[in-house]
Amino acid sequence: MITVLFFGPVAERMETGRIEVEHVAGMRLADLRSTLAARHPEAFEIVSLAAVNGEHVRNMDVPLGDGSEVVFMSKFSGG
Repeated sequence: MITVLFFGPVAERMETGRIEVEHVAGMRLADLRSTLAARHPEAFEIVSLAAVNGEHVRNMDVPLGDGSEVVFMSKFSGG
């Protein structure tokens, strides 16, 4: 299983902060994002940051292993 966490406005649009997704051999971050974005386009239209196992990533070709933790969030600013 892959644990997927959502923060801020993305979590609000997902109506949850956490889901579990079945791991598939050869799965990449891009595959996970595409699958979730197709199901929840309103949430993923604001996703701009991703992390895998605690590391910020820009490369969506990052492979995901069974037990990976993925975070999706939008940009945010303080006041």
